[in-house]
Amino acid sequence: MHRFKDLEIWKLSRKFCTDIYTVTSVFPDSEKFGITNQLRRVSVSIPSNIAEGCSRSFNKEFARFLEIAIGSAYEIETRLLISCDLGFINQETLDMLCFKLEAIIKMTSRFRSTLS
Repeated sequence: MHRFKDLEIWKLSRKFCTDIYTVTSVFPDSEKFGITNQLRRVSVSIPSNIAEGCSRSFNKEFARFLEIAIGSAYEIETRLLISCDLGFINQETLDMLCFKLEAIIKMTSRFRSTLS
């Protein structure tokens, strides 16, 4: 079993949630229950899945939760691209968020590979 609060991937993904909440706070009110809500929920799922995976007794189970977290990261990237297409965020913000997200994906993938 791992202590999730000690994992760098958990810390980074938790901080990334804050970034998503900050960025989406200026999205149009009409998107409150649309892409704003979707981005926030999926961003929370990354550190949540990492934490839940830590509670598992077997590395194979933990690796599965990390895989789900990676899937959530790709989901966020898609929604961020759509948000940029719609003019809710600019290219600079998109690039910054995608850079952070890519780091989380790479670190999580590397960590997952050590569990096999």
